[in-house]
Amino acid sequence: MNVSLSSLKENRMIKILFICHGNICRSPMAEFVFNHLTAQSGLASVIQAGSAATSTEEIGSDIHRGTRQKLTQMKIPFSPRHARQVTKADYKNYDYLIVMDGNNLRNLRRIIGDDKENKVYKLLDFTERKGQDISDPWYTGNFDETYDDVLEGCMGLLRYLGY
Repeated sequence: MNVSLSSLKENRMIKILFICHGNICRSPMAEFVFNHLTAQSGLASVIQAGSAATSTEEIGSDIHRGTRQKLTQMKIPFSPRHARQVTKADYKNYDYLIVMDGNNLRNLRRIIGDDKENKVYKLLDFTERKGQDISDPWYTGNFDETYDDVLEGCMGLLRYLGY
């Protein structure tokens, strides 16, 4: 039984943590896109998303200006926030830990250890592009492409959860 069905029976919120390298570009974009989708669908009281980094490089930093610009362009609400690093406790506290790429996956496993409860996925695993990475706009500068991939992954995740 997937987490969404068991959560509904237990009357508890589904908690999702999106994870990238620095927690300033892709993971906060996914957090705000996903929370916007759940709000539009009337699911905000059932599903909650957050985000974190695998590295410590940007701890305390707000969202990258390119992510802010893209979210504003797409009329997706966001708020100031501070990048944080994922912790071992996050594995216990979240139902799903969703990484953006293979490097994030490797680094997350160093932090949390084994994924004995099968909570860890790449975002595009919920699409026809299973296993593929979401490119990092920190390096590419292409926030449009990243947004398209994030939106596709978030919509796929909602379908996977049964919504």
